[in-house]
Amino acid sequence: MINSLRQLGRFFIRCARYFGEFILFAVKAMGMLFDRPPFIRETIVQMYHIGVRSVPLIGLAGLSIGIVLGMQTIDILGKFGATQYVAAVVGLSMVEELGPVITALLVAGRAGSGISAELGSMLVTRQIDALKVLAINPVKYLATTRIVACILVLPLLTALADFLGILGGMFIGVTQAGIHYQAYIYKTLDFIYITDFLPGLIKASVFGLIIGTVACHEGFKVQGGTEGVGRSTTSAVVLSSLMILISDVYMTKILVTLWPEVG
Repeated sequence: MINSLRQLGRFFIRCARYFGEFILFAVKAMGMLFDRPPFIRETIVQMYHIGVRSVPLIGLAGLSIGIVLGMQTIDILGKFGATQYVAAVVGLSMVEELGPVITALLVAGRAGSGISAELGSMLVTRQIDALKVLAINPVKYLATTRIVACILVLPLLTALADFLGILGGMFIGVTQAGIHYQAYIYKTLDFIYITDFLPGLIKASVFGLIIGTVACHEGFKVQGGTEGVGRSTTSAVVLSSLMILISDVYMTKILVTLWPEVG
């Protein structure tokens, strides 16, 4: 019993230490945002690698989720004779919850792991030391640019997932429920307003901050050579996913409280 309590205590201490290091790293990286030079070109390059190259994956995922959600919703609403509301259920589910969360998890798996592996490899091969010799701040050049890129591209990818998810739901509504496509569009517009997109986009920006910070933090703390790079990559994906899911709970509560129409 005593050993179990000791192990539990050590676990909480490690968690507290990690989150302390994580927060300090995030503050340090974002605090350099307005320092010169701005490294705008590097930020744009990272937006391409993180955002543009993720478009096929996010698009396919959004379309698939919309189709599956539409099939499930039609089956359930059909029992109550309310299949005409499938547009509202699919649309609101995508823009308020599924779109930002699924997008963030996929980007964490694809881009977050890549960022961590890239920075870890640069650390192991002493390329980061070379940047210091050239009087380039490695945190600003490598971390800040990637974190900002994640923050900027996540809302755009989320909007894409939302649109294709709604499109997938419409495809199922037209082909399986016999709803005319114009009626489906009108019903979607009746229930979904521009303000309904904003909470999801706010969540997406926070998720982007989490993904970029966790990936860069794990990359900069690699130890143990190439094996350490592999461990940091795995840790980046796992920790990003956990933080996304946990933060989603709190952000949903905050947004519902401050923005009652979200609920």
